Amino acid sequence: MTSRARDLGITVAQYGIAVVALSWLLTQFDITSAIDLLAGVKTETALAVIAVSILGICGRAYTWHAVITPLSTVRFRTAAGTTLIVNFVNQLLPSRLSGRLAAPFVLRSQTGMDYSDAAAASALHTAVFALYYGIAATAGLVLAIPLLRIELLVVLALATTLYFVAGLAILFGGLRLTYLDRLIGWLSGVAVRVPRVGKGLAERLDGLLEFTDSSTTTFRSLASEPAVWLRYAIGWAVDLVLAPGVRVGLLLGSFGVGFEPLVAVPLYLLVAYTVTLLPLTPGGIGITEATATAVFVALGIPAEVIIPIIFVDRFLSIYLPSLAGWYPSVRLDVTSLTTE
Repeated sequence: MTSRARDLGITVAQYGIAVVALSWLLTQFDITSAIDLLAGVKTETALAVIAVSILGICGRAYTWHAVITPLSTVRFRTAAGTTLIVNFVNQLLPSRLSGRLAAPFVLRSQTGMDYSDAAAASALHTAVFALYYGIAATAGLVLAIPLLRIELLVVLALATTLYFVAGLAILFGGLRLTYLDRLIGWLSGVAVRVPRVGKGLAERLDGLLEFTDSSTTTFRSLASEPAVWLRYAIGWAVDLVLAPGVRVGLLLGSFGVGFEPLVAVPLYLLVAYTVTLLPLTPGGIGITEATATAVFVALGIPAEVIIPIIFVDRFLSIYLPSLAGWYPSVRLDVTSLTTE
């Protein structure tokens, strides 16, 4: 089997899992009743949900603004455009982590900064996101231990652990990129002996030495600034704690369902959504909603209530911003999507 056929098979399997997960969800509640519940939401509640959702997207954009502005003076609009495009790409690839691999190219196109700086800023953004998410999700997992089945706890614990692994690996890797210099120098010495093309290959490899030096310096500079971590934390908390917590809390109240303690809702949401890091379906579609439903049903919320709420929460926080990212993505300067 060729690699192309294998990749196609994996992609088809991932979308198959998404379809199966969504199909399972549709069997867990009465769609007509869910529509009636949503239709019964008061206008002021709906407006509040929309307003807090917009605030959440602004918080997400602020996290990008936090890592960009020490390197380049940009408008908040530029950070927002970067956010939307990265969100769009995230839904095309199997997990949040793989989706962020395109971020340096997007950032370079949006800001015009050197690729090495864009790579450093994108790497730090991903590392800090993963570490903050891992810490908050762990808190939610600890609270949920007495209430969840062991098999669900194992899956959530694995996904939460992967956030720490990814965040620490990127953080320490970004601080130690220069360890690649010796290997690159050796490869350059070997490449230069290749007839006809050796000189060109060696020049490309020597260029990587400059890239690792520059990117490591930038990464260390960003990572050592407390203001970057603090500003990022503010945007992250607005996006992933305040906005979803208020949004879901408002909908629960509108549906006449109480939940105690209400302040724990965002922590439960964070741990329920950790599976988006697992490369099971593109963007975690289907499997994330199914896992979140299983978590909240175990916490005592009826499936016919939580499923429409989860769909609304995911639509407003993930799918709608991702759709909005399609337009700025088609306007990318494709000539800048290269390290040259």
